[in-house]
Amino acid sequence: MRDCLNHRAGFDRVLMTVAATFLTVSAGSALAQDQARSSAAELAIEAAIPRPEPANVPPPTASDIKLDTTATVQDAAKEPAKEPVRADVAPAPAPEKVETNPSDVATTPAPAAPNSETAKSEPAATTPAAPAPATAAAPAAEPVKAASNVPAADQPVADKLKDIIGAKTSRHFDRKNERAAIEKFYGARDFAPVWTQGGSLTPAAKGVIARLKDAASDGLNPADYAVPDFASAITPDALADAELKLTASMFDYARQAQSGRMHWSQVSGDILYPEHPVDPNEVLAKVTTATDASAALDSYNPPHKLYKELKAKLAELRGQGNGPVIEIADGPALKYTPARGKKQAEIVVDDPRVPQLRAKLGITENASDTRYDATVAEAVRKFQTSAEIKATGILDDKTVKAINTPKRDKQIDTVLVNMERWRWLPRDLGVPSLGDAYVILNIPDYTLKVMQRGQQVWTTRVVTGKPGTHATPLLTETMKYITVNPTWNVPPSIVYNEYLPALQQDPTVLQRMGLKLEQNRDGSVHISQPPGEANALGRIRFNFPNKFLVYQHDTPDKNLFSRDERAFSHGCMRVQNPDQYASVLLGIALPNEKYTPERIRSMYGKSEIDLKFPTPIPVNITYQTAFVDDAGKLQFRKDVYGRDATMINILKNNRGKDLEAVVAHSQPSYSRPATTLPSGVAVANNGGGFGSSGPNFFERLFGAPTPPPAPVGRRPQQQRVFTR
Repeated sequence: MRDCLNHRAGFDRVLMTVAATFLTVSAGSALAQDQARSSAAELAIEAAIPRPEPANVPPPTASDIKLDTTATVQDAAKEPAKEPVRADVAPAPAPEKVETNPSDVATTPAPAAPNSETAKSEPAATTPAAPAPATAAAPAAEPVKAASNVPAADQPVADKLKDIIGAKTSRHFDRKNERAAIEKFYGARDFAPVWTQGGSLTPAAKGVIARLKDAASDGLNPADYAVPDFASAITPDALADAELKLTASMFDYARQAQSGRMHWSQVSGDILYPEHPVDPNEVLAKVTTATDASAALDSYNPPHKLYKELKAKLAELRGQGNGPVIEIADGPALKYTPARGKKQAEIVVDDPRVPQLRAKLGITENASDTRYDATVAEAVRKFQTSAEIKATGILDDKTVKAINTPKRDKQIDTVLVNMERWRWLPRDLGVPSLGDAYVILNIPDYTLKVMQRGQQVWTTRVVTGKPGTHATPLLTETMKYITVNPTWNVPPSIVYNEYLPALQQDPTVLQRMGLKLEQNRDGSVHISQPPGEANALGRIRFNFPNKFLVYQHDTPDKNLFSRDERAFSHGCMRVQNPDQYASVLLGIALPNEKYTPERIRSMYGKSEIDLKFPTPIPVNITYQTAFVDDAGKLQFRKDVYGRDATMINILKNNRGKDLEAVVAHSQPSYSRPATTLPSGVAVANNGGGFGSSGPNFFERLFGAPTPPPAPVGRRPQQQRVFTR
């Protein structure tokens, strides 16, 4: 009892001292103590003592006061030390005792304790000192953690996602840009899951999963886009793992839907399309915020009309289309014989099977007509070509069998690889400032079309490159100008492989062909043909500078256009009606100039004339062995270059993501080595030409010192000569 009274009296004295300190500045003892408390040692001690937090706890008992909760500093130079606090009293701030010397001790009661309770100081002879003034240095407060926006139910999953993503692991994401996108996306949302909420799938997740499972409808393989089993993922670890797996599959789908399962360089070295890779940051933002996540992910597939038509036909081939199955009955061979002048009229056979034949071949005109006329015979002939049957136009037993039992698996494979090639093409085939105008050439169909505002403006037949080393390359470039009365600069491959060997047999052959031979001082040879009616390029050349050094042009030899298969050139494309083609293009590029075919022909002469386009027109060289024609009929063409076979073989090898890698192809060398010419060969410059090999072939061909820069938005390509 006496102890309690003593301590109560001590506490009262403390209170009186505090009051005296604030009310009477001149008080001697208070001033002395104030100066002592302001010493370096005291300030260091106070800075080391945490500021107690108020707490609603019961007042301390006698047993609490007996605990040693003081932090003692023996010397001002030493770091202050804290004694551990017992767990059972942790919620309440412990009484503090700071001891600097036996005559200067300050004891402070717990902030929440009432005045009737005191803190006990251990030495009986100690004199209580006044507390530090309010202006004393305050102890440093610990940083306050920002409140998380993650719902409590998702916090365990968020913690696991943070651990997995923070580990920089490549278990889920192989590509650096995808890992970076994941870190940024999930970090911005405090690593909260986006595909689940409280363990249940979100609408976005359901849309993405539906699209991945339906990948086959777009010619993709659903097995390439694994969907994790969220139903069995009941732990935070499993949910975090499923979250990242679904995100990885979404990335794979978007990337391959837009750019293809295989890179075009996997197929051949003579393909060059502009790259258009997806941005994983954009994919995450677009899909996760879309009202319809499935549609958002589907938008990475090609938007072209011809692609969508192939997609619909793929569903029909797989037995998912509507309409009855039509079979042609057996019967006699049907043949159409055209009229031959006045002596022989056309012979048209009548047969009840013809309406079914018309329906099977997609002939909508006169659908019920039973006559095997020229229209039906032509459709049969085209089918025979696509089915690799001799194209006679006669409906015989072999043709009937092929029509009734088509090689459906092969047709499906053909459609699939054609859909794949559409992914390589630019999303915008045309140029918006010219009404989305562009040129598209289909090699297996030997046709060229000029398109504007989604409609065909003009079309013509073309002759393309021979299979093998002279195959016409697949590319997208821009036509920059037309040359009227072009000079033919003979490609080095033709010079060294064809013309120079011919000179060994006949030294005058070039003269008779109207060709000019130049030999530089280093012994290299250049052969050209001046403008004129007999020029191999005809009267017009259409220039879209490219690394393959190919172009479109007129020809003095028109007879090849009447053939069904027209792969005869060294790689360049011959146009059947070049004057009309030129007027159509100039009408788009220079509408106010009023170019007509007649005006173009009036320019024919012996001097080159370049007609430049203010805005270049895109040229897309494609390889469509399967397409839907204007009548809605699925057409197949012969795989003249073997591109289909190569792609089908690659896809069936199932090498996965390796197919997306770029393959570097070695290009043929088209250097011009020194040559010894046989005697009797006429040399135009007689060795007085360039000191070296002279202008390179690109310079002679397109007139520019270097190839033009790649169009904006397309990756620049290193110039590799691949002469046609």
